[in-house]
Amino acid sequence: MAKSPESEHPVKAFGYAARDVSGVLSPLTFSRRATGDKDVRFKVLYCGICHTDLHFSKNEWGFTTYPVTPGHEIVGVVTEVGSKVKKFKVGEKVGVGCLVGSCRSCENCAKDLENYCPQNIPTYGFLYYDGTRTYGGYSDHMVSDEHFVLRWPENLPLDSGAPLLCGGITTYSPLRHFGLDKPGLKIGVVGLGGLGHVAVKFAKAFGAEVTVFSTTPSKKQEALEGLKADHFIVSKDQEQMQVGFNFFCKDLIMFYDAWIFFFF
Repeated sequence: MAKSPESEHPVKAFGYAARDVSGVLSPLTFSRRATGDKDVRFKVLYCGICHTDLHFSKNEWGFTTYPVTPGHEIVGVVTEVGSKVKKFKVGEKVGVGCLVGSCRSCENCAKDLENYCPQNIPTYGFLYYDGTRTYGGYSDHMVSDEHFVLRWPENLPLDSGAPLLCGGITTYSPLRHFGLDKPGLKIGVVGLGGLGHVAVKFAKAFGAEVTVFSTTPSKKQEALEGLKADHFIVSKDQEQMQVGFNFFCKDLIMFYDAWIFFFF
């Protein structure tokens, strides 16, 4: 007989979970494993809300198992470390993103591309090595293998920095990978959503001339004044699109406000 979430492990935990396709979150008492030799346990202070959390909570991708406790932009303070942990100490600020496990032996893992590992384990809603389900950051504490824990810079606020663990890396990584981190480039960001606004900030920090394409005219002020984009084009306005491409978008590199999907 399968054990309940509350009795699977010895360490009691509290969080918020969706129990059906409504996606409504309600209190859940569950349990987390004891701190292993290579584990880091930390008190969760903040957790960002990613749209993936909404998709998953409502089973919009078709593979959610309930109850599910979302959250994969998790930051907090270390409360306990295992005997073989070398990188972290109690009291330090840390974060955990979208993954808490991988095979650590395949070609992708060897290249620090664990997100492409065919055996990777997302932070919530999937089976861990011991056969129990993972629970995310909408909870009071977290435990993870130190390999998937990140040291948090002292000068980076925990609350506003937490979304960098998903939305941030989703945009930063391709900008760096494709060499778009150099001054003088023209970069277009299609969609000023959760990822798009972070892409604008990174591109501007890299010294690019940034054009935002959006279907929502009301986002113009935020794009130009708040995020310091150089141009704003309403993509549903054919005249704006034509003028934009003729005058300053001929050599534009497009960057879409899209999602990273995990394939299993």
